[in-house]
Amino acid sequence: MYNAKAVIVGIIIFAGIFSAPFWVNFNGTRDYKRPELVLPKTPNEKECVESVDFMRANHMTLLNEWRDQALRNENRVYVASNGKKWTISLQNTCLKCHENYTEFCDKCHVTNNVDPYCWTCHILPKGNK
Repeated sequence: MYNAKAVIVGIIIFAGIFSAPFWVNFNGTRDYKRPELVLPKTPNEKECVESVDFMRANHMTLLNEWRDQALRNENRVYVASNGKKWTISLQNTCLKCHENYTEFCDKCHVTNNVDPYCWTCHILPKGNK
């Protein structure tokens, strides 16, 4: 091989450039800080459609499933993992407790740079945004 040194140097440079985003991201200075949310004021703050951990991780998936069930399958009842039945409705179920959009929903969405498309169809709660 006539250009072995150049090929090896090129591979090393390519590997360095290709892996740079991974190395920069692992520098330990970018700790995620969960935003301080104003929790809903309900008689039983622990009662939600699903557990807090489930909702933090999967609420958008759940809302997409609800949309499909309600609009495409005409099913307006959700049975939670604990067996309780809930009405499938963003505005009449979720926003009943999480009414302060700017202090609850928007804080997480802004912190995580997420732009949900819920509000293209739904109306924001009164007095918010």
